[in-house]
This record gives sequence, C-alpha cells and structure tokens, in this order.
Amino acid sequence: MYPVPFVSDVRDNIRISEQAERLGYDSVWGNDHIATQSYVLEDFGQSPSYFSPLITLAAIAEHTTTLKLCTALLVLPFRQPGLLAKELATLDHLCGGRLRLGVGIGAYREEFESLFGSAAHGKQRGAMMDESLELLHRLFTQEEVTFHGKYFEVENLRSTPKPISNPFPFYIGGNSAAGMRRAARYGIGWLPSGFTVAEMKQKVEQLDILLQQEGRSLQGFDVAPQFSVALGRTHEEAVAKYQNSQQWRHMLSLAGSTMQGLDLQDCTSRDLIGTPEEIRCRIEEYRQAGVTSFPALLFTANDMEGFYAEMQWFAEDVMQKLDA
Repeated sequence: MYPVPFVSDVRDNIRISEQAERLGYDSVWGNDHIATQSYVLEDFGQSPSYFSPLITLAAIAEHTTTLKLCTALLVLPFRQPGLLAKELATLDHLCGGRLRLGVGIGAYREEFESLFGSAAHGKQRGAMMDESLELLHRLFTQEEVTFHGKYFEVENLRSTPKPISNPFPFYIGGNSAAGMRRAARYGIGWLPSGFTVAEMKQKVEQLDILLQQEGRSLQGFDVAPQFSVALGRTHEEAVAKYQNSQQWRHMLSLAGSTMQGLDLQDCTSRDLIGTPEEIRCRIEEYRQAGVTSFPALLFTANDMEGFYAEMQWFAEDVMQKLDA
C-alpha cells in the first residue's frame, strides 16, 4: 500500500503510534501479510518489510497509554486458533484491555499458498475462518473446550488467562455477504472498504437484518469502514495525489477479491479524497448512511515525512473541526 522501501525500521511503527496519540487519534490498525504479493514484486523488484502485527502492537502498548491497538486485518486462516487465543489474551493483558481485533480471510490467496505450499490445495479459507472464530469465541468464554472441525481440533483445552475485554472485541472484515454474516454473529463491529455512501446505506440496512436474525441490533454495533485519505488544497490536487500513489495501485489489485464487482475507477466516491472541507462533508454523509466510526485510515504518502504531515493535516483540519 506504500512505496518500497517505506518503513524499514520497525520502530517507525511505534513513532507513528506515539504521534497518533499526541494528535488525538483513537486507535492504530496494523495490517497482516506473510508473503509479498506478485504485483508488488513487479512494481519494485523487492519485498517490503512485513513486521508481525501482534508483536509490533505489544511494543506500541509500552509506549502509549490511551491508544486502542487494533488489527485490520489479522488473517485467521494463517494461524492455529488455540495458539492465537493465548497470544491475544496475553497482548490484551499487556495493553490493559486496549486490544481490538479485526480479522479476515486475506485478500490474496497467493499468500496463503506461499505459506502452506501444496497443503493449501482444496482448503477453503472462509470455512477455516468460521472454525477459527467459533473456537476463539469458545476459548474466550468457556473454561474447557473440545472442538472437532474440518480444519482445526482441540481436546479439553483450557486457555487462561481470558482476555480482559468481555465480550472480546472482534471486528470482522470483508465486503461479502459471508463477511457480514460473520460480523453479525461474532463481531462488535464490521470492517468493510470501498463502498460509496449510497452502497454503504444499503449494506447497513442488510446488516441490520442479519443482526436481528442473531437476536442483536445495530444499537452499540460499530459500522467501521476502512478508508484511504488523500488531502489537497484543491479537489483536483487530492485526486492526482491519490491516483499517483501506491494505494491506488493496491486498490486496483483487489478487483478480483475484496473489491470484486465495484467500479474502482470512481475512486473519489469510495474513499476520503478532496479538500479538508470536502472530506468533512463526506464523513457526515457516511455518518448519515449508518457509519459509526472511521478506523484504519491509510494516509497517501510516499515517505515517512509525508505520512506524518498528512496525519497532522487530517487531525487539525478534519478531526478537530468535525468535533467543533
């Protein structure tokens, strides 16, 4: 999502988080990749530095006090859920209950195949994610768990300590109907991306029906889409900045997976792109459509200096003026 190299020092992630807390941001959201995507290698001829999200968040926890520590998204099919439950509970205790876990199946099957090799053949990542969510939910709420699924099994497993947060704050990613059903069943929030205001309004109405089927409602549920942000002094400047960025290239790479079926050429209606005033208006439109928070913002930048500048500009001319 950024040029290579971008962050070469893992501690840059700590510095970003410290700056975010100073500027009044609510949370930081770390992405999860195991292997380099083909299009990235084609563009740069080298691999980015993909640091472990949970270990990085543990380090960030020691340098912040109020910032929520989140993933967007942690890829569940990469991991054995019993071991993951232990890691998540430990991290939640280390950060004092500030952990929020966004999860998904992973946008790039090629990563899954790189990790598992020939064993990936025939595996359905959606089914693996369903089993993982069920197992994690049980391990976080039951004293002893036995589970026999197609992909995962545990026998008389006692996972202690439990996380501080109860219920544990799962955010379920994905634009698909299956992703929405998982969010309605297991999540405290839903993390989609790439929807226009009109599309989002329709999706929230569908989500409301799914929540009701689970005996729940939108009340207290976090509709939390991910957005790219490109600020400009004029609308044209912001659009040009975005369309010349690696984020635009990344968005186009998702046409066959996460963004399947969406008209990605119309980027200005699917992300927060424009002048600060235009973005404030767009945020209000999304709020009216049912969006309740704006996490996992991807600021358009080609280097760390530009990233910090975008963070500050957004905080001062968008966030602070919205609150006013």
